[in-house]
Formats: sequence, structure tokens, C-alpha cells
Amino acid sequence: MSSPDPEGPSPPEGRRRLSCTTCFDALWFCYSPVHQLQSYYRYGVMDSCSGKWNALYDCLALKTKSHSEVEKILDEREKAKTHIWTFRTVEEASANWKEQFGHLDDMDVE
Repeated sequence: MSSPDPEGPSPPEGRRRLSCTTCFDALWFCYSPVHQLQSYYRYGVMDSCSGKWNALYDCLALKTKSHSEVEKILDEREKAKTHIWTFRTVEEASANWKEQFGHLDDMDVE
């Protein structure tokens, strides 16, 4: 006999499940002494957590919209994000490698 899934039924394939739990957890951690002291150590100021509040508010606002609207909004946001990596052709990668590390080829190996 299988135990019930604590997350509830899984969404059908291709549908995203919007959960504000991660936003709330991030906001909760933001006010913790660990995070505040880390922020003060790194940046010299305490974190106001305004970004976490905005993320939670945004998530809760999305919860009031229909599933099709949510999918459209999330797809638009995903497309608007810049990718972390720069994709290069083989020639571009080779030229960049030589520019960055070409000086190592000139060193004498003993």
C-alpha cells in the first residue's frame, strides 16, 4: 500500500505547478540572524529583504490568475531572461581561448 503524496496529486505532463512556499521560505530566511549578519559582513548593510517581499507578492498575485495566463506570463519571463552562458562557434571559442590563454603556449616547459 503506497503512502499519499504530501504535495498532493502531481500536475499533468507539461503543466507547471506554481508554489509560493519557496518564496515564503526565502523571505523567512532573509530575516534570520545568519543572513542579516552575512549581508552586513559582505556589503556593510543589513538586507531589507524587499526583493523577497516582491517575489512573494508576485507569486501570490499569479495564484489569482487562470492557468493559461500564468503559463503565458511564466513563458514570457523565461524568454526575457538572459542565459548564463555565452554560446560560441568552434572558431569563436578557439579565438577566445587563444586570446585568454595563448600566452601559456609561449612558456618553455622544463
